[in-house]
Amino acid sequence: MKKLIPYVIKDIVRSWMVIAYTLLLLAASFGLFSLGGDESKGLIGILSLVIFIVPLVSLIFGTIHLYNSYEFIELLSAQPLRRRSILLAEFIGVAASLGTAFLIGCGMPILLYAPSMTGLTLIGVGLALTLIFIALAFLCALITRDKARGIGLAIVVWFYFAILHDGLMLFILSAFQDYPLETATVAMLSLNPIDLGRVIVLLQMDVSALMGQMGALMKALIGSARGILGGSVILLLWLILPLAFSARLFHRRDL
Repeated sequence: MKKLIPYVIKDIVRSWMVIAYTLLLLAASFGLFSLGGDESKGLIGILSLVIFIVPLVSLIFGTIHLYNSYEFIELLSAQPLRRRSILLAEFIGVAASLGTAFLIGCGMPILLYAPSMTGLTLIGVGLALTLIFIALAFLCALITRDKARGIGLAIVVWFYFAILHDGLMLFILSAFQDYPLETATVAMLSLNPIDLGRVIVLLQMDVSALMGQMGALMKALIGSARGILGGSVILLLWLILPLAFSARLFHRRDL
């Protein structure tokens, strides 16, 4: 696996999509800090990139990469290599490439303009979402052999987590506003890594007052160090579980 990972990384780094993704994040990040004129405004702008663009690119690129590498994976599977090691090497290669692209595109401007705990938290959340949605991309690609269906499934996953889940959550909170919903709110946040990462960053920025009653509730529930640690553990589970299911599917697949 140690020899396979550098090969995967070298193959991915030469992709025009990774280069374009890096340049897009870099230009957008510097532009947001330059035009915003304020550290907090720049970070909020980059947060929007992190919760929308990063998951989408990670899902689409991860899915396409696994489908395009299918023949190479078949060749490796004929060798005395464990299938889980092959899949893990592919994941690490994609994660290292897109993670580096994110660090260059968003991490470097954040460290230059906003080298604070909030900035570091935003970088950590961005890297976490990159890894999580690459794992989900691999799961989508392994659920179906058809490339078009796999990419379509990845887009549906992004649409649900980035847009639809928020609407469902607001509908439930509005419909049952007369009932105590503290536990239910935390549970619903835990079911969406994008929302969870966004709340963690916003609470670090101390803008809960701008979020109204919901912000005060989130500040009370996960605003403490223990709550943020719990949120980090949940994000870790969002990474481990899709990878575990992907490894199980790949191990059972008849290549």
